[in-house]
Amino acid sequence: MQTEQNSCRHLLVGQSGGPTAVINSSLAGIIEEAGLHPESFDKVIGMVNGIAGYLDGDKIDLSLLSTEDRQLLKTTPAAYLGSCRFQLPNNYKDEVYERLFDKFEEDKVGAVLYIGGNDSMDTVDKLTRAGISRGSDICFIGVCKTIDNDLCLTDHTPGYGSAAKYVASAVRQMVLDSEVYKVDSVLIIEIMGRQAGWLTASSALARKFVGDNPALIYLPEVDFDIDDMTRKVKDLLKQRHTVCVCVSEGIHDAGGRLVCEMSRDMHTDTFGHKQLAGCGKVLETEIRNRLGVKVRSVELNTPQRASAVEASLTDVDEAFGCGRKGVELAIAGESGLMVGIRRVSSQPYLIEYTGVPVNQVCNQDRNFPVEWITDGGCNISDRFLTYARPLIQGESRPPFENGLPTFLYRDISHDKL
Repeated sequence: MQTEQNSCRHLLVGQSGGPTAVINSSLAGIIEEAGLHPESFDKVIGMVNGIAGYLDGDKIDLSLLSTEDRQLLKTTPAAYLGSCRFQLPNNYKDEVYERLFDKFEEDKVGAVLYIGGNDSMDTVDKLTRAGISRGSDICFIGVCKTIDNDLCLTDHTPGYGSAAKYVASAVRQMVLDSEVYKVDSVLIIEIMGRQAGWLTASSALARKFVGDNPALIYLPEVDFDIDDMTRKVKDLLKQRHTVCVCVSEGIHDAGGRLVCEMSRDMHTDTFGHKQLAGCGKVLETEIRNRLGVKVRSVELNTPQRASAVEASLTDVDEAFGCGRKGVELAIAGESGLMVGIRRVSSQPYLIEYTGVPVNQVCNQDRNFPVEWITDGGCNISDRFLTYARPLIQGESRPPFENGLPTFLYRDISHDKL
């Protein structure tokens, strides 16, 4: 969709959903690119805590950030503006849209850029449709992000490369630690991934040679059989002292029952998604009881998405590029699009930024290709390694002071404009 862009209006930007190590790099890219086009946007306003915070009047002037602050923003993890999980209603005549578009008009908003994953793209799509129904000329653009790498119409998502790099690095280090004793043991590592196994698959990058740990990798794209896994672990322990098993938090049996449901009741978020965790502990207990060996389970949890110290430089740069592309699309008068990444070549690695219809992205899931899952559902093919290795290249470290990383912190006492 294309619309005429009013000149010298404000650009409004927000962050939503789960943070990543590079979501702020996209924000920095937006601020940078908008600053190069004062004829289109004379100010960049940040929503504090996403669309929900904006409804409450929480916003800041991002144009006031210095050059040094914007550079520091690129290597700061989490969401500088804060985030939310807020679902807009399907009824575009709902009063919440009246409030939003009144605020857009009051703030002289010419374009809205929303950085996030699947649910955030749902917000962009609904705002686009609500804008059309009102005859609004505001441009609505989504900027993709998610460590899950499960958005459609993009080769990969900013945030995934750094999370994959962290997972592979952490697994490699934990495997080395687990192998120091000449005692039969099993290490189970639980990795984020509700419905898509992209992040757990990245544990295969930790291997130094064929047959190295992690010996078994299980993704939610295939049914999980605990009896079969136990047999495989038992056979592997005849060949080595330590067996490392990496599992997605969302693995389930043939009946669809989540392994983690065997340990505790599930809670859901505002979008109705089950909040998953605990399958590693379930498997730890089962393997210990069945095989009588030393077992330890580790849940990587939040560091997977928060470790800017081990971020991929490729990921940081591409997140920044996605932010810039979002501004370019808005200046061109485009609306109802998400910034995506198209891979031109893997060797050498080349990509280009594109705009794809956001209504074909939201509420869809891109699962890990089942043809890349091998050995009866417990291993990953080399095709994935070819895909993933370019995404983890390069090191992007924040500046350090007194031995610790330095990040950009928002002064919450000055949030409201």
